[in-house]
Amino acid sequence: MSQTQPDRLQRELGIGGATMMGLGSMVGTGVFISIGIAAGAAGPAVILAIILAAGVATCNALSSAQLAASHAVSGGTYEYGYRYLSPTLGFTAGWMFLCAKSASAATAALGFAGYFLRLMGGSLDYMAWVAVAAVALFTMLVLGGIRRSSWVNMVIVSITLLTLGSFIVWGAPIAVAEGENNLVPFFTSREGNLLEPFLYATALMFVAFTGYGRIATLGEEVKNPRRTIPRAIIVTLIVTALLYVAVAAVAISSVGADRFANAPGARATPLELAARAMDAPLLARLVAVGAITAMLGVLLNLILGLSRVLLAMGRQGDVPPFFGRLSKEDASPAAAVIAVGVLVATLASLGSIETAWAFSAFTVLVYYAITNLAALRLPEKERLYPRWVALTGLAACLFLAFWVPVSIWITGLCVIGIGLLWKRFLPPLWR
Repeated sequence: MSQTQPDRLQRELGIGGATMMGLGSMVGTGVFISIGIAAGAAGPAVILAIILAAGVATCNALSSAQLAASHAVSGGTYEYGYRYLSPTLGFTAGWMFLCAKSASAATAALGFAGYFLRLMGGSLDYMAWVAVAAVALFTMLVLGGIRRSSWVNMVIVSITLLTLGSFIVWGAPIAVAEGENNLVPFFTSREGNLLEPFLYATALMFVAFTGYGRIATLGEEVKNPRRTIPRAIIVTLIVTALLYVAVAAVAISSVGADRFANAPGARATPLELAARAMDAPLLARLVAVGAITAMLGVLLNLILGLSRVLLAMGRQGDVPPFFGRLSKEDASPAAAVIAVGVLVATLASLGSIETAWAFSAFTVLVYYAITNLAALRLPEKERLYPRWVALTGLAACLFLAFWVPVSIWITGLCVIGIGLLWKRFLPPLWR
């Protein structure tokens, strides 16, 4: 790397900006897409699954917060794994993050496309094309720098919160009137098994809470990270959990889990269809607008987070080193951003929403298992929370990871194997 080239990102985000980044990642695909998929699996019990997923995410969030405060560099658990565990586990965390969040970003792009086409009266057959165009646009936005990205993110989050607040207020009276009928039976069985669909729904909803990881992966760009990162993560998690429970309770109580999750097109636009089922066409259009901005917010934040992990992997030599370089003009990881944009666009052009989200669930649970393991290795003087927090998070992540469909976790294990082969044989070629 040349002497004139910057090797560190600029610390520009305060607690407000960091919290907005977290909300932009969490209040999006999870509330507008994942709740519908999870309700299709678990029925009304998805409300309880959200609460359980939030509890697991809280343990992971506290582990992430103390790690990011102690070691505030871009890369998240990839860097923590290298520092506190081993190069193999550090690389596995980075590899899982790239896989999980690329799938999540593709889901967000497809979700945006679905709601956009619904709003415009178009056919969902064009979802893939619209999704790829959105990825290209937001890749160029991220190339413009963190300040511009942060400002756009704040606008997006504000619109999204206004939309969801309107949905809750409008639907609450209907939910109170119809809830007694629509919440029974509360648990859905699959071949006589009540536990499997519930835990699958919990794993799906867990992914929706992992957006706080954007705050940790942007640790190098946060002011006063030891104070800012833990506070921003905790505030983001509390706000999101309350919002998710309220939206799920209103939607399912108002129209019923089956109608909410299994109507034609529900996998792509569940909240818009729920609003229409309430005989509220104006609300349905407002929800579509809010979903569009929310999905774009998630896409923006995921491209940011993914590019920073790829930047860290380039610095470490696990991927070609040009991914670990910053541009001289604006100190941004341009090569990493472009590579992430291409990867996400490719997945968006090929994947289905539910498969992509389930794959993201498995890989991100493995990622956060490594996060908690790294938190257990923190020196006592750097520890902010008791060890049982990380132990609980580790056990819960490993347990939930294998409640996704068997084909998904087998694929995930194969992807881990491919990554370890990459780690073993390819980096020596460019180091």
